[in-house]
Amino acid sequence: MKSLSTSNQVAETTPEEERLLASLRAQEWKEYIGQDQIKSAVHIAIEAARQRDEAMDHTLFYGPPGLGKTTLAHLIAKEMGTDILVTSGTALSKVADIAAILTNLKKGDILFIDEIHRLPKAVEETLYPAMEDFALDIVIGKGPSAKTIRLDLQPFTLVGATTRMGMMAGPFRDRFGLVHRLEYYDVPTLEKIVLQAGNILHIEVPNDCAIEIAQRARGTPRIALKLLKRVRDYIQVRSDNRFARDTVHEALELLHIDPLGLDDTDRRILHAIVETFGGGPVGLGTLASATHEDAGTIEEVIEPYLMQLGLIKRTPQGRVATEKGKEI
Repeated sequence: MKSLSTSNQVAETTPEEERLLASLRAQEWKEYIGQDQIKSAVHIAIEAARQRDEAMDHTLFYGPPGLGKTTLAHLIAKEMGTDILVTSGTALSKVADIAAILTNLKKGDILFIDEIHRLPKAVEETLYPAMEDFALDIVIGKGPSAKTIRLDLQPFTLVGATTRMGMMAGPFRDRFGLVHRLEYYDVPTLEKIVLQAGNILHIEVPNDCAIEIAQRARGTPRIALKLLKRVRDYIQVRSDNRFARDTVHEALELLHIDPLGLDDTDRRILHAIVETFGGGPVGLGTLASATHEDAGTIEEVIEPYLMQLGLIKRTPQGRVATEKGKEI
């Protein structure tokens, strides 16, 4: 497996945590839990491509961070029996960057670009002929004497992941044969993920403890795995490695994560809307300034979950707290 740079963020993930989370990812197709409709559609595309001995169609996964887009890309490569090269939209700043990658791909290889909406326009346009015709147009020289040379590429599959598909240009989106939105997970599915991760970590997690973690994971597998790691640390130090629901509850309370899965940052944003701005409406920029929080983090990480819980709603005038949100 080849790797360039990766970008995969939910709230704040350290390199150490990222390595741990990677080790807990599903390593086989049957181990991937949830997103059943997407799994079925992608698996059919994989089988069809294998039977025809072709590269799989270019695939775009979109949705909130931490739902398994990167894991799916790795599983596609494993099912296809090819290499995967991992990079991110922010790492490909020049046309030369993507050209060097494309010319080194072998037949059927997977190129996974995380946060693909952040690709510079010039790099994005370079991908158009590469995706459609498996060709790379290179301009040599400048001015009237400039010439364009077309290089043939090996058939490959571009797998893109994005949290903001609306920022991608229409012609770019249209070049993906498969486009799937990943949805938040329910508690029973997250419980299965926690139990599976416990087996990988060689720790026995009782079902009631797994449910306690799953309920506070914001519908997101990556957060569930991060919470499991934090709970494991707490129990190792405070409870001699014995899992019990009360101890798990204590660990999560120590992290200031309430039964709804809200942390201090979520509550600060919600309270700012309710108390500082009288329930709203309030614009994103104003809310970010008032809470000293990054606007992108509010929009991509915090706000979707508050809306999912029905605590706030988005209007043309700005964010507004619901009656339920005012009671929190």
